[in-house]
Amino acid sequence: RPAEMMFMGEAVGLRALYDTGTVRVPKVYHYGDRKDGIDGSFIVMESLKLGGRADSYEFGVDMAKLHLATPSIKQAAEGKFGFPIDNTIGATPQPNGWMDDWPEFFRIRRIGHQVKLARDSQLADLWKKVEEKTDGLKTLFDGIEVKPSTLHGDLWSGNYQSVEDGKKMAIFDPAVYYGHHEAEWGMSWCAGFGSRFWEGYRSLIPEDPGFRKRAILYEAYHKLNHYNLFGGSYYYDAYGLLERLL
Repeated sequence: RPAEMMFMGEAVGLRALYDTGTVRVPKVYHYGDRKDGIDGSFIVMESLKLGGRADSYEFGVDMAKLHLATPSIKQAAEGKFGFPIDNTIGATPQPNGWMDDWPEFFRIRRIGHQVKLARDSQLADLWKKVEEKTDGLKTLFDGIEVKPSTLHGDLWSGNYQSVEDGKKMAIFDPAVYYGHHEAEWGMSWCAGFGSRFWEGYRSLIPEDPGFRKRAILYEAYHKLNHYNLFGGSYYYDAYGLLERLL
């Protein structure tokens, strides 16, 4: 497949993470289509020396610094949510068109998008009830200010690794966009973050009121995506999470 489909989203995302100068990210040098008459594309990036055991506390601090960093892309720095291009979450298309309002962005571009892909009437009916109950998700954000943070977007245990003999933890294989920093933790159920990680993260970004309820929303996005990718019991996981928002 052409580089625009295969690697552009990853390359632009990695560069957005890299430009924050915070958490360790492989530098992207180039991506493009093959020119030798053979179909295909490629990406060239820094080779990381994997190994060692990085300090979880410092990893948490680095992730907090990432989320606190001023976005390198103008629209996000000015307060908009989204990304310059659409990308993918796993193999699922992830729309990222810019929006001014975070609850609206997550309602339309994230959960609403996944519910449409599922093509299930019961799920659609439940999602409509959640929208009505929460005033389009707005009540879940009462009393807090949401600013665009640079998000990895798909942070689970397979997408971070100790590097440089354990001096740092690196993140890779992202689904980057600019959004609420709490949305980063929607994959925590398979990320393996321990108490030391959270101590480090919370040393810079304290937990906001209502986080536990919003965590259900953010996990629901990824469980819906897993259902759309793999089917099976992820349907009941996603359905149960949305029910808890009523």
